[in-house]
Amino acid sequence: MTLFDLPDPDTLYAALLAKDPAYDGRAYVAVRSTGIFCRFTCPARKPLRKNCAFHPTAGACLEAGFRPCKRCHPLNQSGDPLVETLLAALDRAPARRWREADLVAMGYDPSTVRRAFKRHFGMSFLDMARQRRLREGFTALGDTGSVTEAQLDAGFESPSAFRAGFARLLGIAPGSLRAGARLQADWIDTALGPMVAVSDERALYLLEFADRKALPTELKALWRDAKGDLGLGRPAPTERAAQELAAFMEGQNALFTVPLAPGGTPFQRQVWDALQRIPAGETRSYSDLATRIGRPEATRAVARANGANRIAILIPCHRVIGADGSLTGYGGGLWRKRRLIDIERHYTGVAKFA
Repeated sequence: MTLFDLPDPDTLYAALLAKDPAYDGRAYVAVRSTGIFCRFTCPARKPLRKNCAFHPTAGACLEAGFRPCKRCHPLNQSGDPLVETLLAALDRAPARRWREADLVAMGYDPSTVRRAFKRHFGMSFLDMARQRRLREGFTALGDTGSVTEAQLDAGFESPSAFRAGFARLLGIAPGSLRAGARLQADWIDTALGPMVAVSDERALYLLEFADRKALPTELKALWRDAKGDLGLGRPAPTERAAQELAAFMEGQNALFTVPLAPGGTPFQRQVWDALQRIPAGETRSYSDLATRIGRPEATRAVARANGANRIAILIPCHRVIGADGSLTGYGGGLWRKRRLIDIERHYTGVAKFA
């Protein structure tokens, strides 16, 4: 089942308000204002419609960066004693630094655990635990500005350990981030996984999936260009990007209006401008794109420019495929490229920009 096999969001929201048990195990609600996801039958107060995103599996909610509700326990319905035992252990110690040795000490075979969690959630137990620690550490650092407090909340063994983990994610040490900086980084939860955004009060400079290998390099370049004037926060362009991405992935709107500051050379900007002119729901080959910018001999250069794009989805490099129709490379992962193209089939013939 995919996200768009579910009913439309309004139907799902009505079922949520009715606490319809027919959706238990078939759909989950993720609440943007709290960062928590629930079953439809959760006894908690129901969220506002604008704060809801719906996903077909609990794993999809986890990949989008949401935490399981402690009242309705949406993860604890696998029926697998191994999975439920380990989920309970993770709930008791969400900040613990889990290793395979811990699983062995509990009497489990790590490969068996890996297969069980992959089957139910699409991710391993260690990946689930690691994502939770990093997510909580990122949030705590943004809320408190304190490396020490963030380190404690994330469960790292020392401030230096947290700096190392954070540096792997963002490419810079937390101590280098300035309060009240012009450029500010924040985390955006999406149906395809967490993304990191960087913007100032005027425009969006970066939007990448948090697991993209090029992210640390891109952030180091931004930090260097800004002469260190980079911190944590959520300026208006980041907030607008979060709202428009949610509407896009829920199949509601293909319109992006966020002002962009992608950087790059004149040639790269020419390619990126051509990317933004590909209608949602359509694809082009690299050679098509080279011809459209009047440089038919520059197919390889166009491919390099496509890969250098640091504003994912809004500058839609995922719409470029191989001449033979293959998906070819994508920095966010081919599975995301496939999902984005599937999403955009709902927008065929719809303009992308106002």
